[in-house]
Amino acid sequence: MERSSHRLNVTLDPEHAARLARLAERTHVQEGTLARSLLSTAIEDADPDARNIAAVLDGIPGAYERARLGLERAREGQTISLDDL
Repeated sequence: MERSSHRLNVTLDPEHAARLARLAERTHVQEGTLARSLLSTAIEDADPDARNIAAVLDGIPGAYERARLGLERAREGQTISLDDL
């Protein structure tokens, strides 16, 4: 079976970045490898129930405000064509 992969860039706040670095050092693996494994596990364990997904999204600091800003910018035509990315 052919598997495709998708690249995703994640920015961690300083506290979580430090925790990831400590975990990677203790387990003797690269931070990126550990982060990929942790994220994969979290995704596998995520409950697909929409109520729970909404709670996860609500827990992201500033997410609602950033989404509203993005919507406002899109309405003003401040967008980038996918072909230009």
